[in-house]
Amino acid sequence: MSKMADMAQTIENLRNAAAAINDTANWLYKQFSGADEPEASEPVKPEPKKELKLEDVRPVLANLSRSGHTAEVRAVLQKYGAAKLSAVDPANYEALLKDAEVIANGK
Repeated sequence: MSKMADMAQTIENLRNAAAAINDTANWLYKQFSGADEPEASEPVKPEPKKELKLEDVRPVLANLSRSGHTAEVRAVLQKYGAAKLSAVDPANYEALLKDAEVIANGK
């Protein structure tokens, strides 16, 4: 398994662990606070998504490039209208990382 695939799997494991911890914390809160469900007047706010930054994306693409996927990385950058990562619109970082994961997993 490549380093990128290992990293992607580790990230997924961390996210799953975080979700499990959050579910457990919510369950404990309900058990010890006497609160069954949030009241209708208290809307449940979704957790805001972390905004990806250049510093989050650069190491992923650099590792792919070092692993022999330079041509694929260039193609993905071109897909988003850029010749280099710094020219990619930050709104596309999440999609770009998904494309990078496809490359890392061997398509």
